[in-house]
Amino acid sequence: MSALKVAFRYAYAPVMVIGMNAAAFFVVAKGHHYGWLGAVLLAALALAFLAERISPVHDEWNHSHGDEKANAVHALVYEMSSLNGVMLLPLIAWLTPWAGIWPHDWPLIIQVVLAIVVADLAFTLVHYWSHIYPVLWRLHAVHHGVPRMYGFNGLVRHPLHQTLDMVVGTLPLALAGMPVDVALMLGFAVSIQLIVQHSNVEYELGPFRNVMSIGRIHHLHHVNWGKEGDCNFGLFTTLWDRMLGTFHPEPPRPIKANDLGVDDVPDFPKSYWEQLMFPFVYTPGVGLKNPGSQKSVPASPAPDTMHPAE
Repeated sequence: MSALKVAFRYAYAPVMVIGMNAAAFFVVAKGHHYGWLGAVLLAALALAFLAERISPVHDEWNHSHGDEKANAVHALVYEMSSLNGVMLLPLIAWLTPWAGIWPHDWPLIIQVVLAIVVADLAFTLVHYWSHIYPVLWRLHAVHHGVPRMYGFNGLVRHPLHQTLDMVVGTLPLALAGMPVDVALMLGFAVSIQLIVQHSNVEYELGPFRNVMSIGRIHHLHHVNWGKEGDCNFGLFTTLWDRMLGTFHPEPPRPIKANDLGVDDVPDFPKSYWEQLMFPFVYTPGVGLKNPGSQKSVPASPAPDTMHPAE
């Protein structure tokens, strides 16, 4: 193994999770223009793409699957929606008839950690519910339709499902009085986590292997093996999965490059607009009617999954 590959294998996660978030904290804490957060995020994406070439989990995941354009649009929509959510905070504060209970006098770093812990619980629950209830699975399946794991795929979300995440995950924090600076750093931390969580990078986590909800733990969540992928719902940590009883540290068998996707939709739509329409033409456990051709796409027999068919 080359020295460069070893360096990326051991340094990738710390640099992304600690280094990039530290850079964002510096930008906000020192009062610099918020536009620098975009520059740090672009640097994180560039590092992820570089690491995927140097230390990939599967070489096949680095090859085009005809998904680049749709994923780029998803990423842009995701980040713009997150920014719009932050911009709504002053309006929410103005509309609420109470002062809020947010601990504004705490150190900024502690406020950010508090926001991450609360949001992690909310995101985990929404994720868990999205694998149980068909109406939510229709939306969430857009994310699971990705045929490979790489940096952009963490930002693939149906806008309606992202809205649900924001309402459940961040609206309570906003109503509690979370300030804009904390909200920006929370949103940035979520984006970095999604990039790392879905990166095609073979990296080592050492003693944090079963603590952080990234790497192979999240790869197992994306397999198209029926109910075997209904686990590891956490975004930041495995804490809430352990409490839900849904934490699985190891796959029952090696995960191959073609083991991802939605099992009853083997030919998942590739274009962004088809993916926007997907929840309205898809029946869990049955398959979908192609929004372009209006021809039924036959599905494989539905296994006993956590997300039941309607």
